[in-house]
Amino acid sequence: MTKLSVNINKLATLRNSRGGNNHDLIKAVKDIERFGCDGITVHPRPDERHIRYADVYELNKIVTTEFNIEGNCTEQSFIDLVLANKPTQVTLVPDGHHQLTSNHGWNTITEKDFLKTIITLFKNAGIRTSIFVDPIVEMIEGAKDTGADRIELYTEAYAAQYAIGNEQQAIQPYIAAATKANELGLGINAGHDLDLTNLTYFAQHIPNLLEVSIGHSLICDAIYLGLENTVQLYKRCLNVN
Repeated sequence: MTKLSVNINKLATLRNSRGGNNHDLIKAVKDIERFGCDGITVHPRPDERHIRYADVYELNKIVTTEFNIEGNCTEQSFIDLVLANKPTQVTLVPDGHHQLTSNHGWNTITEKDFLKTIITLFKNAGIRTSIFVDPIVEMIEGAKDTGADRIELYTEAYAAQYAIGNEQQAIQPYIAAATKANELGLGINAGHDLDLTNLTYFAQHIPNLLEVSIGHSLICDAIYLGLENTVQLYKRCLNVN
């Protein structure tokens, strides 16, 4: 069954908005794992507007599921952070310095040499590597050439089309990308704007989907539904086998 990794950035944003330690990320992660998630994702950025670098060190001590650190590997501080903590997985995302949220995948063709160097560095440290990509077959082929273990399909386009009733049109590029990834022996993750409305359909149609990383939608739902209930509802969406 597809694993659910919960991105806790939004909880860190809530904490940072008032100072202090409410919401307590350590308690939150312990609870989210107890509620049934399969992993914890953090995406530290240089301005530390949500997850702080210090948080990563503390979380690394207590996470008992898979720990996924995603971020911009053009930042030496990010590379150092990942190597110091050796998470289960590092997801490479091509964020700009002042980018509000991730909004595109890597060009794995033009950036192949750079990505290959970074991926080799992380893999030599025993860290599973994943590259954030758009659902374009050529980008999947390029990802294979970098030596990455997995791809993470950027799903905003799918979510946007699904929301206006174009389910079949929305899913087709992702099926093609996933089929190519399977042919090449790449593991498949996915994330961005997946929610309780569109997740089941996505999981039903993507062959060998290993993991989804969900934060914003899950935390928004938890405000109304409660955190424990929400984690279990998302898990249920993935139980499509």
